[in-house]
Amino acid sequence: MPRNIRVEKLTQTPIEKQEIEIVERKGVGHPDSMADGFAEAVSRSLCNEYIKKCGTVLHHNTDQVEVVAGRSCPEYKGGELISPMYVLLVGRATKEFQDCKIPTDTTAVKAAKQYLKNTLPDIDSEHDIIIDCKLGVGSTDLQSVFRRGQAPMANDTSFGVGFAPFSETENIVYNTERQMVLNFKKDIPAIGTDIKVMGMRKNDKITLTVACAMIGKYIDDASHYFSIKEELSDKICDLAMKYTNREVEVFVNTGDHEESGCVYLTVTGTSAEMGDDGSVGRGNRCNGLITPNRPMSMEATSGKNPINHVGKLYNLLSNRMANDIAEKVPGIEDVHIRILSQIGHPIDQPLIASAQVIPEAGANMSVIKSESEAIIDQWLADITKVTEMIARGELDTF
Repeated sequence: MPRNIRVEKLTQTPIEKQEIEIVERKGVGHPDSMADGFAEAVSRSLCNEYIKKCGTVLHHNTDQVEVVAGRSCPEYKGGELISPMYVLLVGRATKEFQDCKIPTDTTAVKAAKQYLKNTLPDIDSEHDIIIDCKLGVGSTDLQSVFRRGQAPMANDTSFGVGFAPFSETENIVYNTERQMVLNFKKDIPAIGTDIKVMGMRKNDKITLTVACAMIGKYIDDASHYFSIKEELSDKICDLAMKYTNREVEVFVNTGDHEESGCVYLTVTGTSAEMGDDGSVGRGNRCNGLITPNRPMSMEATSGKNPINHVGKLYNLLSNRMANDIAEKVPGIEDVHIRILSQIGHPIDQPLIASAQVIPEAGANMSVIKSESEAIIDQWLADITKVTEMIARGELDTF
């Protein structure tokens, strides 16, 4: 059955040629990203447990995680938590299937603790945080929606949105946070995981405003704190130069007040230890960014089931499609993808799969149209593979 795929020329100024561009990323230790991370880790572990016990992924949604802030007393060379952070794992999961009882709650708690260990190592899982689980019972009626090689029916009338390629500013914002956590922290252990990077490009000048929770036990005093800020600013500027020839200006922890001694100091490297709560879906979109200059979906991706929840599948899928089109089809400046489902219809037969293309000057639109349609059609034909990729942890959701 032919799919309803449409590719059209979009008359719009490409992102790199717009005067103002704003891009944001909330790092993995931001309370909202913590909620996303726990939700997706739990979903992924449930997928693997279901496959191990039942041979297929069963219905679940774990996208209602809440992170409740604790209380702390940060100090140079130390500090301590007064009250622990609290994480509530909420959602629905299939707990019994045929004669098999599935340990969903213990699987969820174990997954959350492992995610904490792997991603937020400065938080002591024994003393700094409480992980609670209140998963309700999911519907076993939906276990049949996923059959290998067959497309399940959409659980909702919803849409997914994607775009490509990343602009210079988007690449800088995304990679600044990633490099701070994965590499800069090796040289500067005071860097916490709660990092927010806000990028603003005005014509050919990019301004980065970085909020980074600093860990007090690695900092001797105020002088040391401000020297770390200066070192971090230099590293971020050097990193940005790998992605652009534009002028780049970097500001770190602009809320600090040196005279009064008010600085962004923490015990665990996240604001969740004192005052900031977090919820799934309030942070990055599934491409890892918040991009008001681009088309975006408000749908939370993390924690939703990867079988037939189109709010998850179509967001991930649309970004894969957009990236493939941008990489493989010549003559494209920007491409926007929108996929819309209808509840009860096969997810490989969306109501519409729309590609809007901003072509380069002189590009052959008929070639762009045919090649883009082929890429979209192939991804939809292989849509059940996306479920498997999600279960294996091959696709990021925030």
